[in-house]
Amino acid sequence: MTATPRDPDTSLPGRPPLVDMATWQKARDELLVREKAHTRAGDALAADRRRLPMVEFDGTAEVVGPGGPVPFLDLFEGRDELLVYKHMWYDGAPHQGQCEGCTTAAWHMRDAVYLNARGVSFAIVTTGPWDEVAAFTDFMGYTQPWYSVRGLDEPVGGAMGYLTAYLREGDRTFLTYRTTGRGNEPANNSLALLDMTPHGRGEAWEEHPEGGSPAHDACWYWRSDADGNPTWGPASRPVAQWTRPGVTRETTLGRRGPHH
Repeated sequence: MTATPRDPDTSLPGRPPLVDMATWQKARDELLVREKAHTRAGDALAADRRRLPMVEFDGTAEVVGPGGPVPFLDLFEGRDELLVYKHMWYDGAPHQGQCEGCTTAAWHMRDAVYLNARGVSFAIVTTGPWDEVAAFTDFMGYTQPWYSVRGLDEPVGGAMGYLTAYLREGDRTFLTYRTTGRGNEPANNSLALLDMTPHGRGEAWEEHPEGGSPAHDACWYWRSDADGNPTWGPASRPVAQWTRPGVTRETTLGRRGPHH
């Protein structure tokens, strides 16, 4: 049985118009033309990324991992390409006080098996002291390689919160690309999936039918309280943390400014 639309006068306020399937398919096909153009434009941008000039740096710079200090070259794990996420850190903060934005990225990149199959290694670096980082990764259940780059400058350390790509030629190492701002979004596939839903991300900057979805601050759902209510208050955690065994309710984020 095929459903038929109700009279347009019964359409839902703040929602797109109700139409029959043929009319919907026509509108969908028209949007598909623009989606394909967007995809091709993205392919062209990716090609331009591959043409960016490179910056050579000292791959022997030491970072700290679970086995102690190692040269940055070790992060390549013998491969020629390396993708790194630079995770912000709040010194001395409890787990719930660590960066919610970086948590969304790291949580979505828990398994690099397909990157590895393509010959690309993956690691997460942060400016946190290793003892704090080790406790945090154990709590989160992370299995990706993590390293502390505390005190190191660009392009190994420096500003956090970005995806960064590197190339190795023998024992020479090069910076090839780094994201800024929303350039991190490819790491978080949940955002792309939300963009396909009727209400989207529910953020104020998005366009919706007039009178449609309520507008919230950006990333309003990245933290929640123990009952699942989005909040950035002192009783909140990055959402993924509520899945961890033995997690408890808290009353403070216990954090100062982030250590970059």
